[in-house]
Amino acid sequence: MFGLILAGGSGSRLWPLSRELYPKQLLNIQDAESLLQTTFERLEKIVPKENIISMTGVKHLSNVRYQLSKLTKNPTVLSEPVSKNTAPAIALGTKYISEKFGKDEIILVLPSDHLIKDNESFCNSINKGIKLAENGYLVTFGVKPSYPEVGFGYVKVSNDKINNGYKVTEFIEKPDELTAQKYISNGNCFWNSGIFMFKASSILSEFQKCAPNIYNNLNSYNFSDSEEIPYIDFEKMPAISLDYAVMEKSKNIALVELTSDWKDVGSWKSIYDLSEKDNNGNVKIGHVLDEGSKNSLIYSSSKLVATIGLEDTVIVETEDAILACKASKTQDVKKVFDTLKKQNDNTHLVHKTVYRPWGYYTVLAQGNGFLTKMIQVNSGQKLSVQSHNYRSEHWVVLEGMAKVLLEGKEHILSPGHSIDIDIKEIHSLQNPYKETLKIIEVQKGELLSEDDIVRYEDMYGRV
Repeated sequence: MFGLILAGGSGSRLWPLSRELYPKQLLNIQDAESLLQTTFERLEKIVPKENIISMTGVKHLSNVRYQLSKLTKNPTVLSEPVSKNTAPAIALGTKYISEKFGKDEIILVLPSDHLIKDNESFCNSINKGIKLAENGYLVTFGVKPSYPEVGFGYVKVSNDKINNGYKVTEFIEKPDELTAQKYISNGNCFWNSGIFMFKASSILSEFQKCAPNIYNNLNSYNFSDSEEIPYIDFEKMPAISLDYAVMEKSKNIALVELTSDWKDVGSWKSIYDLSEKDNNGNVKIGHVLDEGSKNSLIYSSSKLVATIGLEDTVIVETEDAILACKASKTQDVKKVFDTLKKQNDNTHLVHKTVYRPWGYYTVLAQGNGFLTKMIQVNSGQKLSVQSHNYRSEHWVVLEGMAKVLLEGKEHILSPGHSIDIDIKEIHSLQNPYKETLKIIEVQKGELLSEDDIVRYEDMYGRV
């Protein structure tokens, strides 16, 4: 069996904690590890590590590969050049597996943003679906609903059992609250978990029937020659979910109940639901001081957040943004994210503190023609060998020792020492020492963007 992890989402409903370039699957929500890492570890209880493939966007490739490299050597990560939703991602992942290993392989598809603690029950549920998948069914895993959630899709089943599952009669997109309540009362509806299992040949056959525009486009890819997904071909794919493209149209779907705990970490309400609460029903994360609030979520990432007398409210503070909303309106956070994106406001895109495989940087100040950062390079790490076409840089060492490669020459800098890097000079910042390295970087130029990087060598595979 093979595992396919979908790790390309933007996490827009968890803004401002989740950003487009550092989405929720890369965040540590409750554990020391990210949602992506816990998904991989859950999957490897069923599937060998070498049979796990991750699909992500090209913007997230280096971070996904870096996080998974802590769990397995040389993880297989395919990167989409542009986001096209789950149907093209699953089609390409299936094409890759069928070409490399065979069309009769069973594939288990997992989103990377689920929180599941009971791994034993999860594995038992997955094992119940294997026989159905072997018999040619597209298997979906449903969660028995506990309340009328309007942020999930629903799956309706017949009373006829097949093996360990049910025959699916209808896929239903996110309903209003009254309709969701009716589904729960009927007793034959499940939340759509977004977890699927099928034979490669079965899902490809359904793509051919239900989504020929996706299936026909698969002929452009030959993974026996290269694992690259060219932009010119992928751009032709429609942007559509697997539910819309296949599951709502197919007559060959079975559902197995997912008996483990399950949380789709898709909104601040879900964070509230899964977090430990105080005697007044509040979830307080970070530096929070509260007087008399009830049933509220208060999240602080850097500053003191003081609250008084709130009820059913969500407050989220990050370095550069604050969210305040009613607890019942957390699904609408996506609207704020989308508005910021339309306005080209970078607050949707990236934090002031940006994590990289080698450490992180924090933007301290920005103005006309200049940008100042504090950069931390962890022990044993190094930035890529690179140059810039539009900016010069000035580095000052604050802590630790810096090894700087500049135009083929090596410089060792101690705290208080500095160096200048001119436009188009090839350079690299490295920390081969035990202590953490911190520097101040001042950029000057007409274009101060992370896009202005020409990489020549990179230990994280970003060339």
